[in-house]
Amino acid sequence: MKKLPLIGITIGDQAGIGVEIRNKAINALQGLCYFRKIGEEIEKPEYGKVKAHYGYIAGKAIKQAIDLATLKEIDAIVTCPINKEGLQLGGWQYPGHTEMLASYCNVKDYAMMLVHKNLRVVHATTHVALRDVPDLITTDRIYRTIKTAFGGCKDLGIEEPYIGVCALNPHANDGGLFGNEEVYIQAGIEKARKDGIKVFEKPVPSDVIFAKAAGGAFDCVVAMYHDQGHIPLKTLGFHWDKDQWGEMDGVNITLGLPIIRTSPDHGVAYGKAGKGIADPTSMVSAIKLAVDIVNNRRKNGR
Repeated sequence: MKKLPLIGITIGDQAGIGVEIRNKAINALQGLCYFRKIGEEIEKPEYGKVKAHYGYIAGKAIKQAIDLATLKEIDAIVTCPINKEGLQLGGWQYPGHTEMLASYCNVKDYAMMLVHKNLRVVHATTHVALRDVPDLITTDRIYRTIKTAFGGCKDLGIEEPYIGVCALNPHANDGGLFGNEEVYIQAGIEKARKDGIKVFEKPVPSDVIFAKAAGGAFDCVVAMYHDQGHIPLKTLGFHWDKDQWGEMDGVNITLGLPIIRTSPDHGVAYGKAGKGIADPTSMVSAIKLAVDIVNNRRKNGR
């Protein structure tokens, strides 16, 4: 009989919706996996308030989950949303989950993959100022990001992933009229193709590539910067209903780690916290993807 995965879920920032969506998702997914709740739960949190204590608990839960996953006492981590300001006030000097996970796992080649249904996006750069992005677009960075995206797709059970890579500039620079970063992107693509990775032969303008990917042309898109990848995915996956958010379906997977980590691709939603109206769709999807990755790795003897 197949052993069900054990998924550790971190507490997140308790002034937000994390505990609510965690509990709703656990109730919805009984029989899919086992769960371990990680982190000290406050009896009566002050919803919507940034507090150092909540940030400290959130960071401590992340560290505990990393340790448990490293020791193979849990099979994967799913993290509830944190408040980045609260995390730092609580003494954890990281910009967010991704950097904290990479630091404690002692890895340098890591990336964020966003997933909404069949649209998957991996970022070459994430939490940096837009003015700094062009200097970070190097042949090696693009090559490594393509490799990471390829491995992430394999983990999700895609046997022969086909990767598309975004251009940085409008119209992929129109032959040099708008910048020259595509020269480095192109070189990274060619290097990956020499390794046998199935990747489209040249960078594709971002106003075209995401529509194609959503329609099935690519298994994954490599985006050059944070908003280039986040905007199309959240436009498709997050629904605004008149004056508030409705269903939100998007998952963040941290690639390149020795452990498995997924999370809902949204924040703490202070405006909904404590009201019992938070939508758990992204948390449900995050847990399902974590289970899929565990099962695919087991299937392939990893």
